[in-house]
Amino acid sequence: YLDVTKRTEGNFEKAAHLAQQLKNAIRSSTRLSSTVGVSSNKLVSKIASDFKKPDGLTVVEPDKIESFLGPLPIRAISGIGKKTEEKFSEMGLETIAQLRSVDVFTLNSHFGRKIGTYIYNAARGIDDDPVSPRHDPIQYSRIITLKQDSKDFDFLANDLEKLCDDLNETIVKDNILFKSVGIQFVQSDLSNRTKSKTLKNSTSNIEELKKTAMELLKESLQDQKLPIRRLGVKISDLSEVAGQADITKFF
Repeated sequence: YLDVTKRTEGNFEKAAHLAQQLKNAIRSSTRLSSTVGVSSNKLVSKIASDFKKPDGLTVVEPDKIESFLGPLPIRAISGIGKKTEEKFSEMGLETIAQLRSVDVFTLNSHFGRKIGTYIYNAARGIDDDPVSPRHDPIQYSRIITLKQDSKDFDFLANDLEKLCDDLNETIVKDNILFKSVGIQFVQSDLSNRTKSKTLKNSTSNIEELKKTAMELLKESLQDQKLPIRRLGVKISDLSEVAGQADITKFF
């Protein structure tokens, strides 16, 4: 979600133009189509984004919200699953407009106060949930349960290499550098043991990741008493690859 209220001064025409710029930037940088929904809150924006897939742009201004939602099936509301939809169907309710005929007390009696109130408000396009900034992760990790408990280097190294390869896919996808590498053992008694190393320079090199992880594994096994049940690898002290930009910087 992006809150562009200040940037567009609450003007939906400007917001639509900005959304089109975003779609163009995504297509230019990834060659992929995208669907964008623009409205006054997250709930309606999400429903609007599902409206014209796979390459649509739907703008729902505040005074059009109820008429936009009305003919849609109840399942269009985020969080309405198959069982809930079936329950409404048993009540003779199929569309969001029909759902509005049910008072909040009836909804609360069927689904509980929290969910009932949410459904009541959602049917009217009411959503006060703010757009919160996304915090960058402080580390990335991968962990697996071994086929058998072990403290044999060759056995563990084989799985550790696979974990590094898996982690590298995220490193490449998210365009990140790391400066710290760590490994984790969950031992046969379920206790944890970790060991890490800080590199001289930040890197995104898979070979550096594997080399450091293997060194940590070898060092840790020198005094390893218990067999290892789960094995993990992590990277931290993260930074962004120079020249990469967040999608919000395209416009």
